[in-house]
Amino acid sequence: NKKPLATRTTPLKLGRNGDHRHTLPRRHPSPQKLMGNIVRMASYDRASNVANAIPALRFADRPLKWHRLDDGVMGGKSSTLHSSSLDGREGMHFAGIINTDGGGFASIRAPLEAGLPDGAAAVRIRFRGDGRTYKVLLSDGTPSGPMGRTPSWQSDLPTRKLGPDDDAEVATLPLESFVPSFGGSSASSPSRDQYNFDPSVMRQLGLMLSLRLSDGRPNPVETFGEGIFEFSLFVEDVKPVTKEDLDRETEEGKGGGECESEG
Repeated sequence: NKKPLATRTTPLKLGRNGDHRHTLPRRHPSPQKLMGNIVRMASYDRASNVANAIPALRFADRPLKWHRLDDGVMGGKSSTLHSSSLDGREGMHFAGIINTDGGGFASIRAPLEAGLPDGAAAVRIRFRGDGRTYKVLLSDGTPSGPMGRTPSWQSDLPTRKLGPDDDAEVATLPLESFVPSFGGSSASSPSRDQYNFDPSVMRQLGLMLSLRLSDGRPNPVETFGEGIFEFSLFVEDVKPVTKEDLDRETEEGKGGGECESEG
């Protein structure tokens, strides 16, 4: 009698919420695609990007100079085209093209020479978006990708698609809302308990559009995009906010005043 052929079953794993999910086999890139990634990685000129940083905005009364850092650093095809104005408005225009073939993120970074000021409790940003969910980044300025030794700290920034006559949006992101990330999936994302957020060592501010949200979950197609697409986020102002400012605004809000203003 012939023995029945052995069958291989796909193991099940429990997701973070207790739901079952199949573990799918990894698809390895073709030799041609792998070689293309290697060539793009080797030719990605990070030093030139830093040398050609664009000055725009101020943070804690110090000027910011922004350089781009795209997925080309890992062999991707996305690109950033940032500038210091949009339609006559001064600010930082973070724009470009995302290509999810081999990558899926674009970002700009600016050194914080003096770090976060003493007493900072949040980052406030005034912006005009395109309906996508971006991320605000804080880090100690060292490389913080999958091979990094320290994480970047990230907080999601949902945006609405605004018309030319619409008022800009304002978001206040408490420092406690920033979560550590090495750029991986939610399964590999470190918890806040593993790393201590120390405002005194933060030396870089960033903006990013990525196929993953700050906690590593996929950024939905509706708030990210798919394939090859353009993006645009215009930042009119970004500044630190102290706990005293937040407490005062809360009291003013209880008294009928406005917590945030466009002026």
